[in-house]
Amino acid sequence: TMALGALAALAGAPDAGAALLASSQYFGTLGALRYMQSQEGEADITGARALERAGESGRGLVEFFENFRSQEVFSDARRFPYFRSHPLSSQRISALRGPVERASHYGNTDSEERIAQHALVLAKIHGFMDHPNNTLRLYPSSDTSLPARYARAIAWYKDGQTAKALEGVDALLAEQPENPYLWELKGQIIFEEGRPAEALDAHKKAVELMPEAPLLRINYAHALLETGDAEKIVKAETELKYALAREDDNPMGWRLLSQAYASQGKEGEARLASAEYWFALGQAKQANEFALRARDMLDRSSIEWRRATDIVLSSGASESDILEAERRNERRRSQQVLPPNGA
Repeated sequence: TMALGALAALAGAPDAGAALLASSQYFGTLGALRYMQSQEGEADITGARALERAGESGRGLVEFFENFRSQEVFSDARRFPYFRSHPLSSQRISALRGPVERASHYGNTDSEERIAQHALVLAKIHGFMDHPNNTLRLYPSSDTSLPARYARAIAWYKDGQTAKALEGVDALLAEQPENPYLWELKGQIIFEEGRPAEALDAHKKAVELMPEAPLLRINYAHALLETGDAEKIVKAETELKYALAREDDNPMGWRLLSQAYASQGKEGEARLASAEYWFALGQAKQANEFALRARDMLDRSSIEWRRATDIVLSSGASESDILEAERRNERRRSQQVLPPNGA
């Protein structure tokens, strides 16, 4: 289009040339959108193949797009299908239905156990994400199922009805004493009520029941830290190290570990944990600053010092940048120890 515009201008038709040149971006956008639509269509087929390899039915994938098809009937999507980055749902359904229905696992259904687990997941999401009044309407007191009672306990907790929430959780624990998530919820309710010491037993029980879950250990460590007890802070450090060894991109864990180190006077380690916190958040500049400070405070032969150096280098700094930063820090320290003029 740009070439035609240039030729039109050279041929003595500047208006036509300008129009063709101006429309080049328009046609380029259409081409890009068509490419994106084809990529989305291929992603749908790839998803159906993945479900088949996992032994799962792809029926739900087709039904998922059925939810959107009715919405598109009354929108501009059908009038302007070429201006969309995704294919129309009707097109996606047509492309998917054949491969999905021919798959050998199409008739597979979920077990009762998985359906029950899914119902608990939904109850937890509604309980924490919805307004308490909406949750209580969705799960009325007449519903005595486990998911409904779970959702109501969370809603009461969010609504500030702590005693009622704890009563609800205790009733659930009486039925499922080996459920770590119920113990976690109990600990969270007590902790956020401002009673960290009283929340320890519940969080500890959750960790004992599911020791491989990093988040449960982080919650336990948080309660330990907030007690302010020196021995419990050391215990919190241990729990956080265990959790972060398995989930090293958890910002909350690194922030709490920095707090644990600082409470014990381990300033170099605290700076390194802060660097890890910013690194986990993708904030290279802040991670670099804290890592440089950590290097000044840590033993140069330690693993922690090498990790701080890795963070600095990963931010794009070179070895010469690190040496220059060290020289600046050395000059700053020397100026701090010099006596004031006239002393």
